[in-house]
Amino acid sequence: MQRSLEQRYAIKFCVKLGKSATETFDMIKQAYPDVALARSGVFRWHQAFLEGREEVADEDRAGRPSTSTNTDNVTRVHKILNSDRRLSIRLIAQMLNFVHTSHIVGVCRSRRSSSTVFIGDLFPALQKGLVPPKHTTSC
Repeated sequence: MQRSLEQRYAIKFCVKLGKSATETFDMIKQAYPDVALARSGVFRWHQAFLEGREEVADEDRAGRPSTSTNTDNVTRVHKILNSDRRLSIRLIAQMLNFVHTSHIVGVCRSRRSSSTVFIGDLFPALQKGLVPPKHTTSC
């Protein structure tokens, strides 16, 4: 990550000097022979800086946030599981305001008990409606 940021700053500098994308790519290859950005990456960043972009950091991406399985959430799930092992996955998800129950299944699997393997194996079938939810009441 650090090397790519350095290279982006170098690309931005080359754009300010009026260098072409090809010249910039050649300089990047010469300065960073083993870890140089790909040609398409250099050209993409060159174009972005040419169009007026100032920020060298990546923009936020769509999708599940990386914080969904952080240590705080794992601790909260473990605390609820330790208080009552008979709670369903859906109920735990509602209690913790989780959008997807698969986060809880992952936490349950990390506990390595026999019931967690049962729920982990049963979860895909549960999603497809093949198994009634009452059979998966514990984690």
